[in-house]
Amino acid sequence: MPTALEILQKYWQHNTFRSLQNEIIDSVLSGHDTFALMPTGGGKSICFQVPALMNEGVCLVVSPLVALMKDQVANLQKRGIKAIALTGGIKSDEIIDLLDNCQYGNYKFLYVSPERLQSDWILDRIKNLPINLITIDEAHCVSQWGHDFRPAYLKISELKKHFPKIPFLALTATATPRVKEDIITELGMQHPVQFEKSFARKNIAYMVFEVEDKLFRIEQILKKNPQPSIIYVRNRKSCLEISSQLQTLGFRSTYYHGGLTSREKDKNMQLWMEEKAQVIVATNAFGMGIDKPNVKTVIHIQLPENMENYYQEAGRSGRNGEKAFAVLLTGKTDLIQAESQFIKVLPDKTFLTTMYIKLCNYFQIAYGEGINEEFMFNLNHFCHKYDFPALKTFNAMRFLDGQGIITLSQEFSEKITLQFIIPSKEVIRYTSLNPNDEEIILTILRTYPGVYEMQTAFNLPLIAKKSHHSEAEVLGVLHKLKDKEIIEYHSKNNDAVLIFNEIREDELTINKVSKHLSRQNELKKEQLQSVLKYVAEKNSCKSKMILDYFGEKTTVNCGICSYCITLTKPKKDFNALSKKIIDLLQIEGLSSREIQNKTKNTADDIIFVLQQLLEDDFLIIQKNNKYTLKT
Repeated sequence: MPTALEILQKYWQHNTFRSLQNEIIDSVLSGHDTFALMPTGGGKSICFQVPALMNEGVCLVVSPLVALMKDQVANLQKRGIKAIALTGGIKSDEIIDLLDNCQYGNYKFLYVSPERLQSDWILDRIKNLPINLITIDEAHCVSQWGHDFRPAYLKISELKKHFPKIPFLALTATATPRVKEDIITELGMQHPVQFEKSFARKNIAYMVFEVEDKLFRIEQILKKNPQPSIIYVRNRKSCLEISSQLQTLGFRSTYYHGGLTSREKDKNMQLWMEEKAQVIVATNAFGMGIDKPNVKTVIHIQLPENMENYYQEAGRSGRNGEKAFAVLLTGKTDLIQAESQFIKVLPDKTFLTTMYIKLCNYFQIAYGEGINEEFMFNLNHFCHKYDFPALKTFNAMRFLDGQGIITLSQEFSEKITLQFIIPSKEVIRYTSLNPNDEEIILTILRTYPGVYEMQTAFNLPLIAKKSHHSEAEVLGVLHKLKDKEIIEYHSKNNDAVLIFNEIREDELTINKVSKHLSRQNELKKEQLQSVLKYVAEKNSCKSKMILDYFGEKTTVNCGICSYCITLTKPKKDFNALSKKIIDLLQIEGLSSREIQNKTKNTADDIIFVLQQLLEDDFLIIQKNNKYTLKT
């Protein structure tokens, strides 16, 4: 049998393991149930992929994230390792074929969602596979106190009955002590060996700055640190706006959010990965599977929903071990915005029930029916039809997705239909006059023989592959044919694919999950309070506060966060700066940026003195954000 290091070298071309990886692998190979808490960037996947490749049989990986499953399967296949994933939307006959491949085709990894394990027939098939390891990824989802609780995870412990001698490996990047104990109990782990990597990232300077002009501060940060950066925002609109503003300021910037096509996501990601763009402005859809070592700065310009998400996103900086910055910019209205964005949009049981019934009516699903039905879904259209608030509706749907009642795939899709509306001989004449378009047109005609008779659903990636052209080139030909009235072409964008996983039972469906809803709402309120405490606390080391949140005690300050650097700075006499500001304001009202430019002081010093003058009742702030002397 090859050693763990030989497997690592053969498939990943690494000569050494990261901290704790080898110890976790040894524990699993010894047959022990194992719990591993490894903060983001710790290399969790290696901990189950290496031992699985060392033994005969299949590693069963339970994961809640479709995108992560697809990403890991693609990465394994690239390395010549056979892996498959049973994601939502796959029909039963396809699942049978995939499981047959898994049983007889020498596959090494089978990825499943926890909801899939609730199907008795799938579980029966898995019971007959030569399973060598059961890995529970994102294991915090098993805990009602975790930030992504999914009740389907509670059923995973039943695998112990079927595979009593097969070790469980529970992996998570974020777990408080309460969540860790919950994971071990709910999974039924037997005397697990526990590994916990410190949450301390000694090379990351956690910075919290209260600023009036966030864009101006971003500009300063990016000029000072011209290396690769990520800016996290809360919505798609902000992605475009901030990226566009940065380009206007002369920065090479791109953006990433869940509403982009796969092609756009890949293109924008590559621009940033290849450093043709310094900055990528992104929602939290960005990050899974991203391991760019030299990210210098991660900037959040709105408050995160919880400390778990913030830690993971901030932790995408400095993975090369060099000093990096995790900057959180706050403003006076951020608290109000956070409460309206995270708390006021939480659905209660009444709203959830109403929304679910309307959702079933929207797709004309009768009571007692609907299981495994799949639909294209546009959230905005649905909300407009029933006058529902979009964010509250989305949160309600996301909750139902988490409970396994529906599956909401937020993969952007573009549905194309087309029909040739001129005779075939005229199409042939066109191709003879336009030889550059010929291969694409002939591929369409060969693939869709009925395209003259009716509007035909069109598979863009398939035609691109078969014609040996890019998707952009195929679309170019379609638009040209449409302009010349050779084809009738329709393209419709959809936000999501929606699958109903249970039959419709209205109140009965909601009643069985409503207790989880109220508990989850309370948890979200607690988590936001932790974020507000982190931001508001002016007299504590930020790194120490993060460690404390995750149950890791330390008495040592980090020395590099926004609090610690105030301790090492020489004490300034701000009286002269105060006088200078008052003199300037006697002439005219000025913004903080204008004051900074005129006095040539740092933004932090200006803000500090302005706050002092406000507290001492010397100044007032006008509606245009300009400071004036109080008369």
